[in-house]
Amino acid sequence: MGSLHKATFVLLMLCLSALGRAEYLKYKDPNQPVGARIKDLLGRMTLAEKIGQMTQIERVNATAEVLSKYFIGSVLSSGGSPPFPRASAEDWASMVDEMQRAALSTRLGIPMIYGIDAVHGHNNVYKATIFPHNVGLGATRDPMLVKRIGEATALEVRATGIPYVFAPCIAVCRDPRWGRCYESYSEDPNIVRSMTTIISGLQGDVPSGSEGRPYVGGSKKVAACAKHYVGDGGTFMGINEGNTIIDNHGMMTIHMPAYYNSIIRGVSTIMVSFNSWNGKKMHANHYLITDFLKNKLKFRGFVISDWQGIDKITTPPHLNYSYSIEAGIGAGIDMIMVPFGYTEFIDDLTSQVEKNIIPMSRIDDAVYRILRVKFTMGLFENPYADRSLVGELGKQEHRELAREAVRKSLVLLKNGKHASTPLLPLPKKAGKILVAGSHADNLGNQCGGWTIEWQGDTGNNKTVGTTILSAIKSTVDPSTRVVFSVNPDSTVVENGKYDYAIVVVGEAPYAETFGDNLNLTIPAPGPSVVQTVCKKINCVVVLISGRPLVVEPYIGATDALVAAWLPGTEGQGVADVLFGNYGFSGKLARTWFKSVDQLPMNVGDKHYDPLFPFGFGLTTEAKK
Repeated sequence: MGSLHKATFVLLMLCLSALGRAEYLKYKDPNQPVGARIKDLLGRMTLAEKIGQMTQIERVNATAEVLSKYFIGSVLSSGGSPPFPRASAEDWASMVDEMQRAALSTRLGIPMIYGIDAVHGHNNVYKATIFPHNVGLGATRDPMLVKRIGEATALEVRATGIPYVFAPCIAVCRDPRWGRCYESYSEDPNIVRSMTTIISGLQGDVPSGSEGRPYVGGSKKVAACAKHYVGDGGTFMGINEGNTIIDNHGMMTIHMPAYYNSIIRGVSTIMVSFNSWNGKKMHANHYLITDFLKNKLKFRGFVISDWQGIDKITTPPHLNYSYSIEAGIGAGIDMIMVPFGYTEFIDDLTSQVEKNIIPMSRIDDAVYRILRVKFTMGLFENPYADRSLVGELGKQEHRELAREAVRKSLVLLKNGKHASTPLLPLPKKAGKILVAGSHADNLGNQCGGWTIEWQGDTGNNKTVGTTILSAIKSTVDPSTRVVFSVNPDSTVVENGKYDYAIVVVGEAPYAETFGDNLNLTIPAPGPSVVQTVCKKINCVVVLISGRPLVVEPYIGATDALVAAWLPGTEGQGVADVLFGNYGFSGKLARTWFKSVDQLPMNVGDKHYDPLFPFGFGLTTEAKK
């Protein structure tokens, strides 16, 4: 080999050697400690790439071009935002994977994290198992059941290729006039604390010695989000996004405790609440987000805003967006949910950092936390959907679990006009029975809000499940004739010669502010159906609602009264207990008031005069 060729060869070898070294990226090495990977990656990132990580946009805007151009760190589906109606698990997974390919095509290849509200099962998805809302789960007093629901929900969410859920809601609802009260397990902070087991179900059990650090145990688990930090359930008159007027001791003993448990269980993220505390917006509260949550409680995951949460720092929203960004990021929020106005957010935040209005140290803290969660959950190693999990969606075992949860959530408030003459359990064998009411054959009504659509929807064509009427028909003896009428007139009732009646009435679906309600009456024609039927026939009234309602005017007319809350798709659980296959065991996790004039009224109050006290619930034995 000539000297020139030899020199060329040596140069080539040196170049190849250098290329080999350049290809080793510490942050891509799963054998490196998470801290070392984060520091390595953070050191390589431009300001644009960092701000991209802090930005969460809505699915409809998440084109490949937008994701790669702005280095978007996260995408979400808002309530009722599927790829298209009735999309399958495969359809969802394909959509998420397509977005992920765009994120991974960027210079550093940082995966995006896709988030969705899965607040009672994977509730945005057609054919998913819809579990009872939290208000019912609180009545079960069964933290291990709730953990199993978390495990099942994680599998159904992963079936669609999604690794992150905005759940659980650990609000302590202190006033049932609040439209989100059904998202709260209880008015009692101790019950809410006990139900943080769902985080371990969703994410997996934190390894011993790692308590308090964000943890996701592999690709069959999801990152969870404790919400809404903090005081969301304590607003004046239950006004959604309102003002929680309470002293520091009250905040710390009522609304804060479940966050301690969530952090110990390794919750990956915490979502800030829309509400104010004594007039100060939570999205701008540096003391509670940074000084208390991050510095005192040592929360190591990332803090995420609520939907356009920083916009609402001002009244009206978005009045002074530069100020909102400065206040929200300055308070310690790490990821900002800017579903639509992401370019304005990115441009404005970039400008504020360049002008030293927001220090780079604050940006680095936010990105460090976001990357910690992404590395910890294995998103760099497993960024795509596992298609072997598609069969988990709506799986029969999950439906059986939901059915069990329904059975355990039912609270028996009355059983017989006299204790000596109980109506329940009902006989399966009868000549003819009447089933009446707007909620007896209505899957949408029994699931409530946050089901397929953000607000939920009435009717039987939105998803798949078992209505209470269907459950009754499949439970009674084949010889028993079941007659159904939504709103029977008195002559039908009088002349029907019915053995007994089951009347199922309650609230129509709602979510958030649309559910705020100052009168809490049973919606028409519910009361008149109760009066018409129960005046003439021995009747059990099954109340489908997201909270206690005014029932005192009708309770004398009923023979039995059951609080069934918002049971979800598995209505068979209601029939299981009505007919005695299982006994009633649920206990009120909320005080049942006599009139709204008493509100707010919670267990432990000085003037406590409820219709049914906290912890009340009659029991029955299963029929042998």
